[in-house]
Amino acid sequence: MNAVRRAALLLMTALLVWGAAAGPAQAAGYRYWSFWERDGSRWTYATQGPSTAQPADGAVEGFRFAVSEDSADASRPRGAADFGTICADTAPVRGRKRVALVIDFGTTADAPSGERPPAGRTVCAVVSADATTAEALAAVAKPLRYDTNALLCAIAGYPEKGCGEKVAAGGTSGSGPSLGLLAGAGVVVVLAAGAVWQARRRKNA
Repeated sequence: MNAVRRAALLLMTALLVWGAAAGPAQAAGYRYWSFWERDGSRWTYATQGPSTAQPADGAVEGFRFAVSEDSADASRPRGAADFGTICADTAPVRGRKRVALVIDFGTTADAPSGERPPAGRTVCAVVSADATTAEALAAVAKPLRYDTNALLCAIAGYPEKGCGEKVAAGGTSGSGPSLGLLAGAGVVVVLAAGAVWQARRRKNA
């Protein structure tokens, strides 16, 4: 292989390294409790908050703690989600309603540093006919914690701290390739370009 080809190959390799280093930045997510409503046999992301939602008697509502970018990326509650199963042992009460709740505390990977998620639970809340989902949750899963913007931060005391904080994908705070990696690739590109120029100069001399 002559000098020009070797230099060209070096340049191509350097450019590939640069391209890989400068790839798309990892998207950041948010660690929070998402709120879901059961629609037939599937979960749908709630269009309003639990403090304003007023489920009917026989409704199934769910909460899932996880890291996600937005509602399209949010993780659904896991476990049994059938009203007949969750509220099987809870008799109806005149003037009140029964709301089945599925509370999924998420995985260890989604847990804040130093905390461990409790086991998921299902519970049948018996509340007044006009109660909101938040009131049903408060009746069976205290303590609840909210921030100053009324964002639900903790259910049954989990997590102990934090509320909707931003979390970089993979648990890191970086948003792209490191300066060292880019600088190293840049040096290789410069050296390769110089080698090509020198080879062509010698060939034409």
